[in-house]
Amino acid sequence: MTQTIVRNGTVVSLDPDVGEFEAADVLIEDGEIIEVGTGLSASNAEEIDATGKIVVPGFVDSHIHLAQTQMRGIAGDWSLMGEYFDHMLGNITGIYQPEDMYLGGLYGAFEKLNTGTTTALDWSYPNTLEHGERAVDALQDTGLRAVYTYGPPGDDAAKWWYESDVGLPEEKIRSLHEEKIRDDDLLSLALGLRGPDFCTPETARADLELARDLGALSTIHMGAALWPSSEYGDDYQGFGAIEDMLGPDVNVAHGNHFTQEDIDHAVEQGVSFSSTPEVEMQMGHGIPVTGKVLEAGGRPAWGVDVCSNVSGDMGSQMRIGLQLQRMFDNQAVLEGDEEVTEVSISARDTLEMATIEGAKALGLDDEIGTITPGKRADLVLFDADDFMTAPCHDPVQTVVFQTDPSHIDTVLVDGEVVKRDGDLTNPKVDEEFDRFVASGERLLDEAGIDL
Repeated sequence: MTQTIVRNGTVVSLDPDVGEFEAADVLIEDGEIIEVGTGLSASNAEEIDATGKIVVPGFVDSHIHLAQTQMRGIAGDWSLMGEYFDHMLGNITGIYQPEDMYLGGLYGAFEKLNTGTTTALDWSYPNTLEHGERAVDALQDTGLRAVYTYGPPGDDAAKWWYESDVGLPEEKIRSLHEEKIRDDDLLSLALGLRGPDFCTPETARADLELARDLGALSTIHMGAALWPSSEYGDDYQGFGAIEDMLGPDVNVAHGNHFTQEDIDHAVEQGVSFSSTPEVEMQMGHGIPVTGKVLEAGGRPAWGVDVCSNVSGDMGSQMRIGLQLQRMFDNQAVLEGDEEVTEVSISARDTLEMATIEGAKALGLDDEIGTITPGKRADLVLFDADDFMTAPCHDPVQTVVFQTDPSHIDTVLVDGEVVKRDGDLTNPKVDEEFDRFVASGERLLDEAGIDL
């Protein structure tokens, strides 16, 4: 039995039954949270001094493409329907070799851990089974908890996107699940569906049925742009062919153009929504779905999405998503000739969207998302005694508004320390760095993209 005590931290559990503590301990045994309280003791336990630290559940990124990490800084001026589709899905992803998938995923996962994200849904475009295997190897080599999402290959946009009638590669997906994912406690499988926006109705239904047969989450890019305009015009058709198949195992990424009626129905069926506000604001997806999901009585989860143009820091998404929705809500009040006298959603709301709501979206809320006895010990310790964070009057507001990744002192995943004293502990951070940089340079050169 391995025991760890996180000692004397300000604990924000996000579990109403556990509550918050100004100074408390978290006892961990074999990766499981056993107890949260004061004055806890255990013989031979490793102690982590959390004095002056805020202890929160690890962030959950509900939608990101980790393999794009070595393409950082190329898509900051791209739109979705212009350069991104042409350059990324129509060009760069087809050039990826298995080692490029590994290196992008490796450093994308390191960025996640370094910035306090302990779980991520990695939406992947594996050109071959080996590409998928190396993408999973990267996740395993970092110690990140992850939902590996097997999406359409990235080698032929005309075949796999637009009006595709080609289903996801079932044999390869089953092989990857059986050989690499099923028996790994930190990994689970999702299928990256194109949905009726980007494939025929029959294909959309068949892909979803395959996911259900595998017991896998279905995560679908939907409603991110009014495309194809020849079919939809200004009236997005919503869930279409899969409307009768919605359920808690369906996650929608983006969903900007769904009507309120669509969202009401989906939330009622248990569908989760992943909003990636920073990318959506830039690339022309439309207004984030946040307000409509809240109106329907649900809550969205946050995600980063495209790390070729924004950082992988979930703290940024928490703030941007929160303040953007507050802006829309405030403007509605002002347009009614009234004064804004209160804000709509709170700092706690956005922190929960980055933790427990993300866990729910990925079907992992029984395991992670709050600091609760019986759940796995995925924890982040923020320095609250820094000249940029002190004095800490409200730990939730301090984490949401006053911290950045430099204030993350310690990160644990499944009870294992992956970041200590501000530095990642994995030697591969340094060992693979030159190969990582070379991969990005080669991909950009072969793609022939002039920045």
